[in-house]
Amino acid sequence: RRSPARARSWSPAEIRERDHIRPGQRFQVERIDEGEYRLKREPAARNRSLVRLLLDCPAKGWFAPLPRSETRDDVPLPKA
Repeated sequence: RRSPARARSWSPAEIRERDHIRPGQRFQVERIDEGEYRLKREPAARNRSLVRLLLDCPAKGWFAPLPRSETRDDVPLPKA
C-alpha cells in the first residue's frame, strides 16, 4: 500500500508551501491507521476572500456621503 513517494518525510513547512496551505484553512481529518491520517481541505466559504479583503482595507472610514438638501420625500410623485 505504501509507495516510495509516500515514504519520504515532509516537514509541515514543506507541506504548507507545496499545497498552498494558509492559516485559517479548515481540514477534515480521517484516521487511516495508527499514525496514518488523511487530510481533506474543506471548501472555503463563498466570498470569504472578498470579506477578508474588505476587512483588511488600510483606509478605514474614507467614505463620506455627499451633503444633500433634498430627500426622496421632497420629490413630487407623478399624478396617475
